Amino acid sequence: MDKILFGTGGWRAVIGEDFICKNVRRVAKGISLLMQEENKTQKPVIIGFDRRFLSENAAKWVAEVLTNDGIKVLFMERSAPTPLVMHTVKDRCLDFGIEITASHNPSNYNGIKLIVEEGRDAPVETTAHLEKIIEGIDDVGFTDFSVAVEKGLVEYIDNPFNKFLDDIINVIDMEALRKRGLRVLFDTMHGSGTYPLLVIFYTARCTIDTMNVNKDAYFGGVMPAPSEKSLVTLKNSVVRGGYDFGIAMDGDGDRLGIIDANGKYINANEILCLLYYYLVKYKGWKGPVVRNLATTHMLDKIAESFGEKCYEVPVGFKYISSKIDEVDAVLGGESSGGLTVRGHIHGKDSVYAASLFAEMVSVTGQSPSQTLEALRKEFGDFSMVEDDMRFDPAIKPVVEKTLMVEKRLPVFKDEIVKVNYEDGCKVYFEDGFVICRFSGTEPLLRIFAESTNPVRAKEYIETFKEFLFK
Repeated sequence: MDKILFGTGGWRAVIGEDFICKNVRRVAKGISLLMQEENKTQKPVIIGFDRRFLSENAAKWVAEVLTNDGIKVLFMERSAPTPLVMHTVKDRCLDFGIEITASHNPSNYNGIKLIVEEGRDAPVETTAHLEKIIEGIDDVGFTDFSVAVEKGLVEYIDNPFNKFLDDIINVIDMEALRKRGLRVLFDTMHGSGTYPLLVIFYTARCTIDTMNVNKDAYFGGVMPAPSEKSLVTLKNSVVRGGYDFGIAMDGDGDRLGIIDANGKYINANEILCLLYYYLVKYKGWKGPVVRNLATTHMLDKIAESFGEKCYEVPVGFKYISSKIDEVDAVLGGESSGGLTVRGHIHGKDSVYAASLFAEMVSVTGQSPSQTLEALRKEFGDFSMVEDDMRFDPAIKPVVEKTLMVEKRLPVFKDEIVKVNYEDGCKVYFEDGFVICRFSGTEPLLRIFAESTNPVRAKEYIETFKEFLFK
């Protein structure tokens, strides 16, 4: 039997290889057995799905298994972003929610994200135990979806978008947006976050035009992740159309990308810094900030300037959300493009983040680039470089042994301040860092480096690559 493994963002697999009906049903049966073991079968499970190939089918396969075991299912009638499923779990005090998605992975992937109480990503302990349960599952019983609907075991949920939208609108300065009258171009990247963001921006009387709204199993032939490379068309269109800025979201609406009016790509690290600075300086919020190991240290400098602390956690949003609760942080996020704000859901939400970003532009009266330039003058210029390397599975144990067991490191030009092995291998220098870790969702070795000198950041990466693959 295929081995089911949950990474930092759930179980993800190649469609037609491991992501097949039998394995989806095995995962569903594992979740059912986990619910029975924890005596949490009394409440229904909400199931949502994004717009990927087979997502709606897989959502029905999961529902067929759960209802066969007597577990009621609340089923999304249309594709929904992951943040909406998380919000619904939290709002309705459910124990479990499921989203069929592979988030920002290539179009030939799909997957399952498990959400637990309070709308949180399932913790590592839960998914590790679920993996063991699934190992012993082969054939799975199920009730046909239409039969389950007839019996009342599947209920199409009343519009959950309303409460989700209202909760965001109630905390955004909509009047500031109305007064500013922003013109925004939204690249939906064929994803499921389209509808809620459009409603919010229309309510704020913004002019918002869209790109790539249609459902497309191949995401227009580009990665469904809002990176500088994937947003070239958005960049050109924003400049040509004279928009205030452009917005893009990944396939399930939990990662955000921004293009400024001048065509500059505002990366995830910069978005985090801008929003934390805005919330504390302009809105008067107080509290620390949380980032993962591979996210910019400019956040540390900004927090320090306000007399606050920046907390570092491993990669995986579950660590960010739990630390936000623990220290009552204003905001938490990661360099891959996801963030959440205190008081909202416990997972990444690009609908909220994009709305807050629009509020920031409206209130400050500055473009994102202008605010960023002010931050660089005050805190320094932090340049991050990333190199993702696909690898032969045979090299993974060799690299892990070198870095994590033998703890051998390359010889760097700069003096090493400390090394962290909490999640991969992170080497800290006086003015930067480099981290090497395996992706939890794809067969990739990720190397991130940051420095106040962009040339030096590239040197950190090249030094690591030569050391590992010479």
